[in-house]
Formats: sequence, C-alpha cells, structure tokens
Amino acid sequence: MGQGLKNILTVLWIGGMWVIGILVAPVLFKTLGHGAASAVAGQLFRAIGWIGIVAGLYLFVYWLWLDGLRAFKEGKLWLLIGMLICTLVNQFAVFPIIAGIKPGISHAATGMFGGGLEQWQTISALIYLLQAVFGAFYVWRDGR
Repeated sequence: MGQGLKNILTVLWIGGMWVIGILVAPVLFKTLGHGAASAVAGQLFRAIGWIGIVAGLYLFVYWLWLDGLRAFKEGKLWLLIGMLICTLVNQFAVFPIIAGIKPGISHAATGMFGGGLEQWQTISALIYLLQAVFGAFYVWRDGR
C-alpha cells in the first residue's frame, strides 16, 4: 500500500500542477473574461496547493521511513522539500496577499508604491514554475 499511495499522490500532485499550469489556466484565460478566469484559476491553484501539502508531507514521511536519514543524501528528497516549500510559500504567504489586493485599487497603488496585483501574481507564477520544474526532476529521479 505504501508505494501505491506514494505513486498516486505523486501523480495527483505533480501531474495536477502541470495540467493546471500548462493546460487549464491558459484555456481559462483564453475563453473566459479575465475576472472569471482569475477567480477559477485561483481556486484551482489553492486546491492543488492543499493537495501538495498533503502529498508532500506523506512523501516526505514515506522516504524517511523507507531510507531513514540516508534519504537526505538523495536528490529526490531535496526536490520534494523544495516543492513543499514552494507550495507553503504560495499557499500561506503569496495567495493571501493576492486575495487582499483589490483589483481596482491595485492599478493606482502599483505606480506609487509597487507591489500591485500583477507583481504578486508574477511572483506566485514564478514560484509555481520552480515547483513544477522540481516536480519534473523528482519524477525523473524517482523513476530511475
């Protein structure tokens, strides 16, 4: 059961990240208005973030249980830790900031103070991209 659950959670988390980031979000922004697409995409990114937290914690414990402290010598554990950190930063630091910025106020405040909605969305997207790249390398290393 342990390895089967590990595989399912890996596919759900990393596969879900790639599908949402590469396929679903661009289609949303192409077919819906910006406001509706942002709202739906935000919900999807938050949902995959929670999946990532659960999956990441399980996978971390799985590798420690399987390999003990030797797991820290493996690149895949560090990739997993990097993914989990990216998920936690987006979920608990960046997403609340984005949710707190009012789109109408954001445009006026961006020029004067910096840190507008677009800037925080870009930061979130870069964190997500880094996490997705870590995920691809994790899958690659785990398959060897």
